[in-house]
Amino acid sequence: MPGRREPVPFAFVAEADRFRSDVTPPPRERASAGEIAGRWLLGLTIVAALVGSLVIGTPALQTDPSTTPAQQSQASDGR
Repeated sequence: MPGRREPVPFAFVAEADRFRSDVTPPPRERASAGEIAGRWLLGLTIVAALVGSLVIGTPALQTDPSTTPAQQSQASDGR
């Protein structure tokens, strides 16, 4: 049996867009002290991981200025 659709009047659609419910949602429950502490601990762990990776990775990105000219002079001597 094919589905038969009835036309929906446009006034009903417009009315549905501005419909407001008279039922108010329940208030949000407050987070317990353990949940707040857990969120802080998670945030501090993420920040510590980022800072640690920055501290460990920064020396690897720096070049030693005393070896850089020597390497360049060796490469130019080889020509």
